[in-house]
Amino acid sequence: MTSDVILRILREGLLLVLLLSAAPMLASMLVGLIVGIFQATTQIQEQTLSYVPKLVAVFTTLAIIGPWAVGQAVRFASLILNNISLVR
Repeated sequence: MTSDVILRILREGLLLVLLLSAAPMLASMLVGLIVGIFQATTQIQEQTLSYVPKLVAVFTTLAIIGPWAVGQAVRFASLILNNISLVR
């Protein structure tokens, strides 16, 4: 296996991780911003208030994009496993 192949696989894997984690992270950030604005306007300074809405937003996002994300991960894994026979 040449270093070019290894670097290409590593790059594609890292891009896939970035792509798959972008939606839940953005949902969490958006809900955190909304809860932060709510806390600032109502002067409720409870630190644990933001955890439940963030968890709900992340799990909802994962449920929505789950089939697509699994499909992308399976596609990447099958690409890697199919190319193992080509490498000596």
